[in-house]
Amino acid sequence: MTSLGSSCDDRCDGDEPVNEAPGVGSWKGDWPSDPRLDPELLREGDRRNVVDEYRYWKLDAIVADLDAKRHPFHIAIENLEHDFNIGSIVRTANAFMAKEVHIVGRRRWNRRGAMVTDRYQHIRHHDSVAELSAWSTAEELQIIGLDNIPGSVPLEEFDLPEACVLFFGQEGGGLSPEAQDACIATVSIAQFGSTRSINVGAAAAIAMHAWIRRHRFGQAPG
Repeated sequence: MTSLGSSCDDRCDGDEPVNEAPGVGSWKGDWPSDPRLDPELLREGDRRNVVDEYRYWKLDAIVADLDAKRHPFHIAIENLEHDFNIGSIVRTANAFMAKEVHIVGRRRWNRRGAMVTDRYQHIRHHDSVAELSAWSTAEELQIIGLDNIPGSVPLEEFDLPEACVLFFGQEGGGLSPEAQDACIATVSIAQFGSTRSINVGAAAAIAMHAWIRRHRFGQAPG
């Protein structure tokens, strides 16, 4: 199989001028036989928002490769008011290779912020918190909430489980009472300014990176 490296080498049509769309041009050289590669992308070039490792790959081939190495943490988001942050959280979940993203509540969600990364990310819908909780129990996954409510534990001091569901509420309102009850613990992010809270999309990114630091880099809290 043809190996796709991290640079254009001599496979692409010339250097990419500044300010052009990201990606690579059409394939140069012998036509590859790798079945993972998309003939149309090879002919036309690949301008998708993917890492160089996946240049020219078919969509299903990328998903299959990700599935073989996804991390065991899940992301859950309450969708009560069509929150515009959900797309951003899905994009971050893809970047940190979360197992699945769970939309709780309304089925429709704002995909604009996902920047089409939802094509590569498994997304599961639950009608209610109770349904998510039942699914998590069946999968033997603990639900960890993220909200700065009374009784929350500092994320910086909490040892996140390797296999878990990180649960986020709506922008402004945070986790609903039902969501709080479903969590075995709720963690908060240390803040030092005047604002009461940070954007839920930013909070989700911080929490996911905390998981990465703990379980990919072995950086235990404390």
